[in-house]
Amino acid sequence: MVYGFVIQGKAQNIDVLKTFMIFIKHQQESRQAVSNLYIASDFAAMFLGSGMTLNCSQPTTKALLDAFSKDMFNFSTMRPVNSLNTPTNVSIHFTLYGILDVDEKAQILDTLIWLTMKWQIEFLSWDPVECGTSSITLPRKMFWLPDVIIDEFVDENNAPETFYVSVSHTGEVADSMPVEVVSSCTLDIYEFPFDSQNCSYTFRSWIHNADEIQLSFGEHVEDMLNMSKNVMVTKGEWELQDMGAFEHASANTGEITRYQLTYSIVLRRQSTMYVVNLLLPSFFLMTVDLVSFVLPPQNVDRSAFKMTLILGYTVFLLLMNELLPVTGNTIPLINVFFSLCLALMVGSLLETILITNMMCGSIRDLPLPNWLRVLFLKYFALLVCMGKMNSNSTSSQNQESCGQEPPVSCKGGHLGTREAEDSPTTDPSLMELKRLGEELQAIQTHLEKPDTVDQNAEDWMHIGLVIDRFIFWGYIFFYTISLVTILVKWTTIYSGAHHDEDH
Repeated sequence: MVYGFVIQGKAQNIDVLKTFMIFIKHQQESRQAVSNLYIASDFAAMFLGSGMTLNCSQPTTKALLDAFSKDMFNFSTMRPVNSLNTPTNVSIHFTLYGILDVDEKAQILDTLIWLTMKWQIEFLSWDPVECGTSSITLPRKMFWLPDVIIDEFVDENNAPETFYVSVSHTGEVADSMPVEVVSSCTLDIYEFPFDSQNCSYTFRSWIHNADEIQLSFGEHVEDMLNMSKNVMVTKGEWELQDMGAFEHASANTGEITRYQLTYSIVLRRQSTMYVVNLLLPSFFLMTVDLVSFVLPPQNVDRSAFKMTLILGYTVFLLLMNELLPVTGNTIPLINVFFSLCLALMVGSLLETILITNMMCGSIRDLPLPNWLRVLFLKYFALLVCMGKMNSNSTSSQNQESCGQEPPVSCKGGHLGTREAEDSPTTDPSLMELKRLGEELQAIQTHLEKPDTVDQNAEDWMHIGLVIDRFIFWGYIFFYTISLVTILVKWTTIYSGAHHDEDH
């Protein structure tokens, strides 16, 4: 009626009439497109009904392909459902075939999986007897494919491409393909090299919401774990420990809800190489440094020996630096262990220098504070199981170690004095000899007294020995705790690995 009214009005402005006719034409095309969409949907629902059975002229592959070409390949651009209000159920499962790389610095996990997705074409079926087969393999481009992605993807898929899907006589489509999953993963290397990593693969549809595509598990996660362990050929220093799975729905931008399937993969690092190449050499060097406490603390050779050990340990850490993981999030516990070992070696060297100065240097001439004497000689000495040291033995040992010779008694003094006393003469020369003999006897008596050693220097030496013993016991405590902890951790991991293999 609108069209007729405009034409019968005999409008004088021809340009306005032409413009209005173009607008009417566009409106007709738009309405026709929308009308065609609803007509196609209604036609598909009426024509397909509850299903479509392919008719084969004979039980041959060619006859089945002719039936597909005639009835099915025209619906590859739409979801294979009778009504668009019906969701398509897509089942997903995969087999972990190889662990290609774990980059701790970039926080990336690179794996190769065999991914299988299955869905149902509601309006497809055929008689296996009439068509001669219960399944057929056809090009993937001929069918509708679900737009399922992995959220953790950070790089392209470099796996070989496949071009075919398998279709069964019930209408089930199985799409299997290899996928190289380069995914982001939060890697915690605090317990390196005894660490385990938990990474996730989250599958979801890119476009379709929960009312259009619903995701489900294709197989039990226990079966997927066992199959992955049986077929895995590339794993390097990592081994598959466990797998988990759960499904949930998430609301994205615009409050669009989509189904998600999340698979968790637990990987465990094989620590044997790191124990042999990192921990054992470090323990050997610490053992040598520990044995060096047997050397006299005031001996100069002990300081030179410890400096050589520190130099060797530093070179060892530089050479083994490539084996240590690097990340900005956390510092591995093994790095703290190496730093403590180096700190103990440096501390033992500084302690040796201090004790050498106490026993042979100028510090023993300084007055010893009373609080320091009580703290070390009364409390610390008991703590490290040291009793009161003998003054003579301590002073004699210190003099020999510092290059001093013990005093030599002068026996000639008695002889000269006795001869001078027996002689009744008053010769001046004899009187001078008598005086000299008395002086020598006084010097000899002073040197033979047991209290001639300076008590202040003796206390400094005693404090030096207490400090040396205290550092020695602290070294043994740290060494024992570290060794026991590593052995327990290593044994626990290997017992768990053998337990998993038995099951």
